[in-house]
Amino acid sequence: MFGFGKLRRTYMDYAGGTPLRPEARKAIEDAALLYGNPGALHEEGRHAARSIGDSRSAIARELGVKAHELVFVSGGTEANNLAILGLWKRMAQPGGGAKGTHWIVSAIEHPSVLACFDHIGEMGGAVERVMPDSDGSISPESVEALLRPETALVSVGWGNHEVGVVQPLRAIAQRIARFNDRHGSSIALHADAGQAPLYLSAKAHTLGVDMLSLDSSKLYGPRGVGALFVSDTMRSESGSALAPLLLGGGQERGMRAGSEPVALAAGFAAALTAASGERGMEAKRLEELRVSLMRTIMEEVPGAVVNGAGAKGARTPSLPHILNISIPDISSEYVVLALDRRGVSVSTKSACREGEESRSHVVEAMFPHAETWRAASTVRFSLGRDTSPADVRRTTAALRDAVEAYRAL
Repeated sequence: MFGFGKLRRTYMDYAGGTPLRPEARKAIEDAALLYGNPGALHEEGRHAARSIGDSRSAIARELGVKAHELVFVSGGTEANNLAILGLWKRMAQPGGGAKGTHWIVSAIEHPSVLACFDHIGEMGGAVERVMPDSDGSISPESVEALLRPETALVSVGWGNHEVGVVQPLRAIAQRIARFNDRHGSSIALHADAGQAPLYLSAKAHTLGVDMLSLDSSKLYGPRGVGALFVSDTMRSESGSALAPLLLGGGQERGMRAGSEPVALAAGFAAALTAASGERGMEAKRLEELRVSLMRTIMEEVPGAVVNGAGAKGARTPSLPHILNISIPDISSEYVVLALDRRGVSVSTKSACREGEESRSHVVEAMFPHAETWRAASTVRFSLGRDTSPADVRRTTAALRDAVEAYRAL
């Protein structure tokens, strides 16, 4: 619970952004004193470079990867763009073989992923979207059915940002590996990690991914920094794994130009390290609160239905902190604004796409034959470190009041 002015606020949009945790704040304050350029040869530069190296190593330990396999970027959107368009750009170079390539993406990805594949399609790549089932799960079989020898990349998010479904990345990776062995191809697997590392072990090689995108601001770290894991297996014959999207000094193994964000990287590393120490206990606590919220809403808001995690009959694993519902014939925007006036912060979908369209592309893909209201009336509640049982009660009361007020019109 937070306060702005006289209105007591209940924050239920942790999937949209997380507050900075104390460990991250302290790390940022300490590293901010290192003003030297990490690329400089003098002592001030060496101190800054050592800090960047320590941060990179700490994040690499949490992911179970080599430090040099991590590329620091400005956040999740840039990480996704570098993974997807960096591979396309590398393959588009003379002799790179981009012409005739095939690309596969889950239909329920974050807008920063889908937009990259749309761009590849416009540039001449053959793009196919793999559809989820009604639980929101992308089955390994559905991915395998689309694979071709000329497929370059498959992108499937780990934990969905709207409905919380956790995808079977390891099983998908195994299908891709078997296909590569049979056909002599080199299809890569990319995943947008989202907030999954807060609640699930984030060992990249165990997941079987070749690239993994992370955003510090979704993990209680600072905004403005993220990382892309790029496996050594991605290196091409020329030695470059990805072509850079930003040109300049050749930092980050030539994949991302620009002076490294020393203080932000320190905060990112501190946040991820702290999260790993409380992962299991926090996941259990939030799951209990989410179930309580879901049950109360189902009892007190007639007609409300659950999308994805927690839905009746759903068997797919899910993140513990996300609840997505639809309320018949009430627009998402009305509910969000009505709750905001009552001191509760929720969301309709990814903030990167707010205002662009009224329907959830994720829920539309999950329920392609459902009535239009289901995708047009989605509301996402996402819980976090400061969420309490009292917050759940306030949220439910505010939602009930907002819906009753609308239906009384």
